[in-house]
Formats: sequence, structure tokens, C-alpha cells
Amino acid sequence: MILFLRICTTLSWFFILSAAFGSLYQLLGAFAVRRFATQPLPKPRERPPVTVLKPLCGDESGLYQNLLSFCELDYPCVQIVCGVRKADDPAIAVVHKLQADKPNVDITLVSNPTLHGTNYKVSNLINMMSAAKHEILVMSDSDMRVESNYLNAVIGTLQSPGAGLATCLYIGLPTSGLWSAIGAAGINFWFLPSATVSKLLGGKNGCYGATIALRRETLDGLGGFAAMKDQLADDYALGARVEEGGEDIVVVPYFPATIVNEPSFSALFQHELRWARTIRNTAPAGFAGSAVTHPVPLALLAVIFGSVAGLPWPMLIAILALSGVCRLALASAIVGALSAPRPPWWLFFVRDVLSLVILVVAYFGRSVSWRNSAFRVDSVGALSEETDGIKP
Repeated sequence: MILFLRICTTLSWFFILSAAFGSLYQLLGAFAVRRFATQPLPKPRERPPVTVLKPLCGDESGLYQNLLSFCELDYPCVQIVCGVRKADDPAIAVVHKLQADKPNVDITLVSNPTLHGTNYKVSNLINMMSAAKHEILVMSDSDMRVESNYLNAVIGTLQSPGAGLATCLYIGLPTSGLWSAIGAAGINFWFLPSATVSKLLGGKNGCYGATIALRRETLDGLGGFAAMKDQLADDYALGARVEEGGEDIVVVPYFPATIVNEPSFSALFQHELRWARTIRNTAPAGFAGSAVTHPVPLALLAVIFGSVAGLPWPMLIAILALSGVCRLALASAIVGALSAPRPPWWLFFVRDVLSLVILVVAYFGRSVSWRNSAFRVDSVGALSEETDGIKP
């Protein structure tokens, strides 16, 4: 019994200190997001022709509006290449409608089933390159939606000294439903501050699928998209190769929106587990340390173990209150700086508990679900397709 109480006391103090550190992190995150978001948008010295690559798979929620936003850019010469793997993909009808509605926009559709590796999106991009006309390439995921000044900011950043690749952070816009709101909250109130805090503290810039802009000669020098054909984190792998080649990744102070549509808890969990296992492979130390960015569930654990160990209740309640207040302060700062959707206050705490659970589960297994297919990820992030279904 004495040993049990000692263990509970040790664990309670561990979680108290972790929650306190995590609370301070929330305030640092609020500062980092506001600091980055208020930077002026760069303006391009010149505006060369650009090819925007849009790999598609299915008629996902809001796809037409997402693609339409890229047809209404304030930029003189843009080619949009949309690619699908299957001849009966529902996204084809969306692209045809867009071509009919926007006859003055250069929109090309590539349908090619050829697989070059286990990463289906990269195979799609490899097939699409035959239709790309211009030397400046901008890849953007199908769930992204932008404003008219997007491309000016991206190209202006790519033209900065030493830049080999320009990329964007993003905000989550949920469709209807609880699970979509929880998914968007994870992007807006965990991913965004994590990325901007890392940047503030001098960490390496990430490379994000929301936007990847680079010159064709840079891509060719890396071996083209084929170099990422078996990688789960293809965006991370591409960015790493650009840096290995001596050029910089630069993050644009512009935030496109990603449309978050999670129809069920299972869909949300599998989606975020894939993200978590991706990060675990690409940045293992940072992934483990990210546990402290969830102060509310850590404070709840401190209360549970502290009550068993007999620690003073006022202290336990104080650390729980501190973590909650700091978490909401971060959320308010992000909503104010980026006009991100504000979910109800209780959702933050549900979100944080789920995030901590996913972080733990990510260490138990290497399987991921991606576009209704099951894959296994090895220790260097390479994919191999599973044939017996999804295994957590």
C-alpha cells in the first residue's frame, strides 16, 4: 500500500509539472501565432506563369468550391492540372463542370491509372507532370480553399533569397457535425501553435501539403516526384530533399483553409492516427515531447493521482483551472488573429483528451488507413500495402 501511494504521489507531481509547463506553452503558442500571422504578405518581383497541380480522389465535401477558388486568383497566367487515377472517379464530373463554368481558365484533366509506388497521391502527381506547362509548380491538396491574393503571396515568398520551396500553414473549416468540429479544432488549436512555436524557437520549417511551390529545375534536381513514391509523408520527404540540396524552405504568412469533413468518430480517429504515426516517424523526439502541449488531460491525470496520494485539493484544482484558462487564452488568440471558427468551450477539453489518446495509440502499431486502403509504415516512413485490412 505504501509503495502504491508513493507511485501515485510521483505520478501526480509528474503530471502537475507537465500540466504547468503545458500551460506556459499555450501562452507561448498564442504569441507565436499572432506574431507570424501579422507579418506582411510578400509581393512578387515578377509574376511568371504557374502550373497548379491538384491530385484528386473522389467528390469530397466542398470540392467544387475548393477548385473554383483556384480559378479566381488575382494572377495573370495560371494553368490548373487536375489528376485522377480511376476513369470512373466522381471528381471527374466536378472538373468537367468547372471547365464548363470557367471556359477562360486553363484547366487540364489527367486520368491515368499507372501506379509508380505505394503512395497513390505521388503516383497521381507523376502522371500529371506530363501535362504541366510551366516552370513554376504549385502543389495543393484537394481540400484547400484560397482567396484571390494567394498565389501572389506564395510566388513572392518563393522569390525570396535562398528559397527553394514555399509552403503554407492552414486553418481548418469544419463542415457540419461534431466530429468535423473536433477535427478542425485539432488543426487550429494544436497543429498551428505547434508549427509556429517551432518556428519561433528556431526549429526547421515544415513542408505542408496545403501548398508546396517550387521551380521545376529544383524538383528535377531531386529526382522528381518519383523520389517520394513510397513515402507516407511525401511532403516532409520533399522538403527534406530540398534542404539537403542547399536551398531553404520558407513558410508563407498566408493561411489557406482546409475543409474538414469527418463523418464519424472512426473516420476522425483513423485520419488523425495516420497523421500521428507520420509525425512519429519523421520527428520522433518532437512527437514524444508534444504530450505536454495537452495540459488539460495532464491536469486531469494530476487530479486523479493526486487525490489518491492525498495531495491538497486546492493545489489540484488550481492546476486544472490554470490549464483550462491558458488553453482558452490560446484559442481566443488564434480566433482573433486568423478568424478561425470558435467551437464551444467544452469541445477544447474533449479535443485534448482525444489528442493525448491518439498520441499514445500511435506508438502501438504501424498500420494506417489512407483513402480506404490499408498500409504499413516502416521505421523510415516507407509504405507497404496491407492485404488483410486496417490494423490499429
